[in-house]
Amino acid sequence: MTHRTAGHRRKRLTRPRLLEGVAALAAADPQLGRVVSRFGPPPLWTREPGYAALVQIVLEQQVSLASGRSTFARLREACGGITAERVAGLAAPGFPAAGVSRQKAGYCLGIAREILDGNLDMKALDGADDDTIRERLMRIRGIGPWTANIYLMTALGRPDVWPDGDLALAAAAQQVKNLRERPDARRLREMAAGWAPWRTVAARILWHHYLSERAVGAGRGSGVSTRSDAKSQPPPRAR
Repeated sequence: MTHRTAGHRRKRLTRPRLLEGVAALAAADPQLGRVVSRFGPPPLWTREPGYAALVQIVLEQQVSLASGRSTFARLREACGGITAERVAGLAAPGFPAAGVSRQKAGYCLGIAREILDGNLDMKALDGADDDTIRERLMRIRGIGPWTANIYLMTALGRPDVWPDGDLALAAAAQQVKNLRERPDARRLREMAAGWAPWRTVAARILWHHYLSERAVGAGRGSGVSTRSDAKSQPPPRAR
């Protein structure tokens, strides 16, 4: 697959560009193409860039998506909205009351302090290249490669990012590629290299497969539709 310029990597992934990437990947990789033929193109899965998106991704680390979303909703209610100022001003008992662990509360507060101290300018960060954004975010305690890459993919819409450590992608890749064993992060990274410059889109196709197969399984017993909800979010799982 032909690689593109840095301009392509920075250009936000819109629905038309997602479909362009899906078409390119389906043509280049028959197994991804079969997922698209069976379930259709994946959702775009976007978040509004900024502090709240980072907090939500942190809360989704190493838990189910439903659990992360529920905790985020409770924290938002406790703070009256997720901003750096409101989270930094939340009294200590407010975090456990919202279901936020001490460790993740520390991460959310640390990100808030970086913003409030002027060390992290989220708007300025948006215009930087992928590597610069990743490196800057990963200087903050609690933000590792998975969190930084999910932010790049879902909040900034970068089209060629691969989220190392995502367990759902490993499970989906094993099924889609008919592998005997679940691929480790290194093997997945090597596999994903062949999907450049559309690695973000490839991840969405695999997430789409993961969610749709689960819906198929549920539908066999309940009679519900087997096509995954276009408004659903990708599964976590994170490191």
